[in-house]
Amino acid sequence: MKRALIGILSVLLPAVSALHAENDKLAQAGFHFLSVVSDARASGMAEAMTSLETGSSALFFNPAGMASLGCLLEASASTNEWIADIRHNTLSLAVSPAGGRWGVLGFSVQHVDYGDFLGTRVDKSSELGYRDTGKFRLSALAVGVGYAKYLTDRFSVGGQVRWVHQDLGESIVPRFAVVSDSLGQTRLDTTEQKAVNELKPFSFDFGTQFKTGIKSLVFGMSVRNFSKEIKYVEEGFQLPLLFTLGISMDVMDFWEQQPFRQSLIVSVDACHHRDHPEQIKVGADYRIMNMLSLRLGYISSSDESGLTFGLGMTRYGFTFDYAYTPYGVFDRVQRMTARIRF
Repeated sequence: MKRALIGILSVLLPAVSALHAENDKLAQAGFHFLSVVSDARASGMAEAMTSLETGSSALFFNPAGMASLGCLLEASASTNEWIADIRHNTLSLAVSPAGGRWGVLGFSVQHVDYGDFLGTRVDKSSELGYRDTGKFRLSALAVGVGYAKYLTDRFSVGGQVRWVHQDLGESIVPRFAVVSDSLGQTRLDTTEQKAVNELKPFSFDFGTQFKTGIKSLVFGMSVRNFSKEIKYVEEGFQLPLLFTLGISMDVMDFWEQQPFRQSLIVSVDACHHRDHPEQIKVGADYRIMNMLSLRLGYISSSDESGLTFGLGMTRYGFTFDYAYTPYGVFDRVQRMTARIRF
């Protein structure tokens, strides 16, 4: 019991400090599409998923949550109507051969559709001061392979390797090189050169979950988007590294007698980001007869988002989830997920 209390405090104390953190930029990170959540169940619960068992979707939060798949195969597909008409789409698949004795193998895909952009560049000879360079498109894609397994009846581990690709198109930049002429005099070469802004790094995710044995109390930990430093032209950066501690429980466990089958899962995550202050994420999922889910969540230290809402319906192995997030000046964000199990 003492160990459980110590674990609870280790999650809650950083979370309390996160409530008072100002949303200031701390360090630099790129490939931020990896931080955008498309799963509707997770979004309805403010993304507090680190200690929850979420099937193949766990590959986007904590791979260890995939260990208790409970079926031969599960697949999910999500779409996210993000701000500025950007659309994020994700797919995930988990397979558990031999009843999970060999672990669970998973695959994930994350894709972003940014739409078309009109390109311009500086042109002092033009009356407008610029000229059009035509339409161009950006692209972002992450493809991952993950694995999770229970090492004991209470402790599970999981990991994922992702190949990440981002293409921001071509740009014209000055050379800024020091050159020498035939007389040995040096000068600064500022002639223009074309830069191809395309990178293909690998990222690594790792996580664990521990069932305490105290009713349904579970602890979770995850590290996501670990990578080496990369750069476009000259500016170096890393992927949006995220370290998370989580705790969850079905609070209905405290009531042995209930009028009908129901559950109220409450989950709390304390998140440490590379590029902005800590956040606390609190989510609740109220389920009735394992058919209808009503969800609510809150994210601290966020400029535009705070409260999140969601619902889900499950029938005959098929689940549909929906999430709605008010997003300040950006109006709203809506997410939908379809899930099937065999």
